[in-house]
Amino acid sequence: MLHYILQIIAFQVVFLLVYDVFLKRETFFNYNRMYLLGTAILSFVLPFIKLDAIKAVVPEEFVVVLPEVIIGNISQTKELDRQIALQTEIVMHEPSIPVWQIVFYSGVAFATLLFLFKFMKLYWLKSNNPKRWSGNILIVKLLKSNAAFSFFNTVFLGEKISEEEQPTILKHELVHIKQWHSIDLLLFEFMRIVFWFNPLVYMYQNRIKALHEYIADETAVRQNGKKNYYQQLLNQVFETNNISFTNTFYKKSLIKKRINMLRQSKSKQIALIKYLLLIPVIFSMLLYVSCEKGVSEISTEQTLNLEQYSYTVSLKSGMNAETKKIHDNYEHFLYNNKDYVSWAEINHESDEISYSIHHKDEKLSEEFTETEVGNRDGNTYKMYMNFKSPFDFFASRKFNKNLVEIEDINPRDFDGKDEVPYAVIDKAPTYDECSNLSGEKEKKKCTSQEIAKFVNKNFNIDLAEKLNLSGRQRITVLFKIDEGGNIASVKARAPHPELEEEAKRVINMLPKMIPGEHAGEAVTVPYTLPIVFQIQP
Repeated sequence: MLHYILQIIAFQVVFLLVYDVFLKRETFFNYNRMYLLGTAILSFVLPFIKLDAIKAVVPEEFVVVLPEVIIGNISQTKELDRQIALQTEIVMHEPSIPVWQIVFYSGVAFATLLFLFKFMKLYWLKSNNPKRWSGNILIVKLLKSNAAFSFFNTVFLGEKISEEEQPTILKHELVHIKQWHSIDLLLFEFMRIVFWFNPLVYMYQNRIKALHEYIADETAVRQNGKKNYYQQLLNQVFETNNISFTNTFYKKSLIKKRINMLRQSKSKQIALIKYLLLIPVIFSMLLYVSCEKGVSEISTEQTLNLEQYSYTVSLKSGMNAETKKIHDNYEHFLYNNKDYVSWAEINHESDEISYSIHHKDEKLSEEFTETEVGNRDGNTYKMYMNFKSPFDFFASRKFNKNLVEIEDINPRDFDGKDEVPYAVIDKAPTYDECSNLSGEKEKKKCTSQEIAKFVNKNFNIDLAEKLNLSGRQRITVLFKIDEGGNIASVKARAPHPELEEEAKRVINMLPKMIPGEHAGEAVTVPYTLPIVFQIQP
């Protein structure tokens, strides 16, 4: 949700910049009105539009992800949670409402109450002042007031406004009514309720209100002449209402802008070409949202078959490519269908976890504990897992700490001509001591274990004290094993620069390997290695 909000704000910034720089001073008022309304709505819609034609396709398993290396000690009770989280590539925590959601919904509630207050104030003015019908227009006479404004088919006129000025003001307000300007303002009013924290919505509303006045002024001045119209705008002792969804005739902040716009020469038709700027702007936004990594929408027909999302993961060997695809669809379904929950059942005998999807009302054994699963975008779903006696379970088993965790790897980091993805390579790189093992799977496992041992042995854990670090420090190292079996192109990501340098130093020290082979030739193979530096107090 947070990512979606940030996208809306970013798009609105771009749209308003285009308007202020290129369109604001033009006299194409109705076109500008359509632009503001259209782009305000588009900013909410565009994040959901993903065009397959321009979506970047990232090959699966381009890079092999080595088992995570743990440096330091982790408490036994937390170790099981960590392993399960790593297996499913998720973040698990106790069900709770994030602080930002509390603040957000509190703001929405306050903005709603403020809107209702303004609406009730308008209703009170309508009910407690004299009124009369003129055709299908209701004219309300505001006692002891010189304000003038309109809302839908109701015009509010202060009794202090002179009889000579009332016809001109009435014609002005009738333009607002005929062109349904109140709907525009209500649209932005509802946006202000949901996006109360976003100043751009308020800017949008202010600009649309100014355009409404320009449109109405343009019509009214044709009948009264500019000189008399200016005089009526300037000679009034202004009394402005503070209801944001009404069209106010006497508004101090707009008087100067309205007079300047009335004095401005009509824009030439050639200036209409400026609206074509919207095409590359929208295309760029579509390109951005379409190229975001995501899973395609699941059809309604697919969601009826919940069995297709069931899978089993070994705590020792982790996910394979086929299971990973099922897991992605499984999570996508849960994130988008809040009436369904996940069941995760740990088999204590086989060291496996079985995942399945069920309706939230389906009964479940009491031994299952409710947890909440979330991703980096803030999306969540409920999971029920049999965490019964997790310490006893952990203590009675020997767990392989080297568990697979998929990283967000940019394939452009590994763009060598002779590189071969790990998923299709014939023979993966390995060490001499692992080369005599019978199967390719055993060789890969042996190689991973040797790398983990080497990193644990050579990583400078004194950095924790030197850098005053605490807790869990995560480091991700990206590197290649080239055609000669040597380590190459080492990169690292870590919370601290010195941790990055230490990780690169250790990886560069790795012993030479037997290079990977594909189609009988030595090739370069890209890798990523997650390292967790666990620091105890």
